Amino acid sequence: MEFRILGPVHIWTDGQEDTLSGSKQRTMFASLVLAGGRTLSDEHLSRMLWDTAPPSTAGAQIHTYASRLRRRLGPDVPLVRIRTGYRLIAEDVVCDLTEFGSHAQEGMRALRTQRYEYASEQLRAALSLWRGEALADVTDHLVFAERPQLDEARLEALEAWIEVELILGRHRQLVSELTGLVAHYPMRERFRALLMTALYRSERQAEAMNLYLDGRRLLADELGVEPGRLLTRTYEGILTGEVRTVMPHQLVS
Repeated sequence: MEFRILGPVHIWTDGQEDTLSGSKQRTMFASLVLAGGRTLSDEHLSRMLWDTAPPSTAGAQIHTYASRLRRRLGPDVPLVRIRTGYRLIAEDVVCDLTEFGSHAQEGMRALRTQRYEYASEQLRAALSLWRGEALADVTDHLVFAERPQLDEARLEALEAWIEVELILGRHRQLVSELTGLVAHYPMRERFRALLMTALYRSERQAEAMNLYLDGRRLLADELGVEPGRLLTRTYEGILTGEVRTVMPHQLVS
């Protein structure tokens, strides 16, 4: 059995997709998966399902959703009632979120120990598990509570993979993707620094410098701040002709 929440929420059994009907049913299931074996109280589940305006029948509805999930999951994946909450015991289930975390952590370790090809392979495997926006078909309440940290984890893995690819000399292949990322995340300085590096190494120094100046203006206009050390060091490296891939953990005072 497989649980998938990095995109539309699905259960896969014996290679067949088992779609959960109804956003609230999917919300309860995804909440339990995200809990990672912890017990979720009825109160927490109610907030994820209805926010601060639960119906008078909230307790009964949660019980109904739990009963339906038990039928879907079968005896091998127990959903147990513990006092005033529920716990999903899914020790032998493959979960895309768990697999993502495992590959991403392994890739980060490989990057720190300079095993670059292996790092690229692991980070690419982590990113390939995403099938669009995480929690794509659950309630807005769960999305607001959980999606930001999931998105941040994906972006950190993506940044690390791009850094590895730059170290491996694949800068020209990265320019197009990085251009789109900077346009989508204009305040994320790490993407901007990575694109500056890729442009510089592709003999597009003027564009790299303009990218820094655009970012500096944007930060000043929108936030009233100067660029951080990563962006500043990348710009200084372009000016001196000594650009290298600088990772955040290397930026010490």
